[in-house]
Amino acid sequence: MSRLFVCLWPPEEVVTELEELHRKDQVGARFLPPQNWHVTLRFVGNADPNEVAGALDRAVFEPTEVTLGPAVDIGNGGTLFVPARGADDLAASVVAATRHLGDQPIRSRFLGHVTLARLKKRANMPRALGELVSASWTATEVALVESTLRPDGARYDTLQTWPIPTS
Repeated sequence: MSRLFVCLWPPEEVVTELEELHRKDQVGARFLPPQNWHVTLRFVGNADPNEVAGALDRAVFEPTEVTLGPAVDIGNGGTLFVPARGADDLAASVVAATRHLGDQPIRSRFLGHVTLARLKKRANMPRALGELVSASWTATEVALVESTLRPDGARYDTLQTWPIPTS
């Protein structure tokens, strides 16, 4: 069993644009490293990677344009994030294919986003809050990722990818 999620990795040019946001750790705010930025389509939780991969082998992925923005925001779960629009159908395909797998509940509504930082209660508000973001990309693949929790933060390893047709 592994701790798994299915996601879209933003391309290098989008990561570079997000790196321009003010990202200084401060009291109660821990910024994630850019190599961990992604749009989660489904957090599966503990599951057999081979079973999840087999389910995703049967999924159908449609061409998808992902748009980030309009601004950095704060989520209820104590995160600083950038909203991501356009991946709803991909998320629905992933959920349909993997619904029977994993130990995590399936969310009733998909809220695409890229998490930039984790915030503790009473954290000082990061300066990036409210900064405008305008970036988009055509998604080229869906990734199955293993998440290993470590004292210095999560480590993500892509186990397998599936191409998304471009038209």
